[in-house]
Amino acid sequence: MRKLTATVFAALCLASVGVAAQPVVTYSKSGARIDDVRDDLKTAIEAKGFVIDYESHLGQMLERTGKDVGSTKPLYADARVLQFCSAQLSRKMMEAHRDNVVFCPYSLVVYAAAEKPDQVFVAYRRPMGSRGGPASRAALNEVNALLDGLAREAVGRK
Repeated sequence: MRKLTATVFAALCLASVGVAAQPVVTYSKSGARIDDVRDDLKTAIEAKGFVIDYESHLGQMLERTGKDVGSTKPLYADARVLQFCSAQLSRKMMEAHRDNVVFCPYSLVVYAAAEKPDQVFVAYRRPMGSRGGPASRAALNEVNALLDGLAREAVGRK
């Protein structure tokens, strides 16, 4: 019985590590327009006092350049990347370890697939790393919490 309990416990631990280690987090909203979800995301970012530094029109770029790389397959109805930063959180994570500069600026992506434009996704890369020890992990966890809250808010999940 102990061996079975230990095996189940180990499997659960490995499963939870696998879930926690996923580098991309995605939320979706059905029956939505991408412009509405993007506007909700922009509002959520700005309501926290952040300034969106850049909005990339990734979907348009891929559509425009598809023929140049020999592809005519439409990927997205639209795809945008919103970038911003937090002076406070960025300083905290970079003071913990200077390599954390690679996580700045923060990016959130809003997209809808070409074949299903009314299913809108909001996604982000989870800043992960072990350099800098506990202070670095704590700062990166704060950034994760911020990005997760913004993504959830944009799709109506709190």
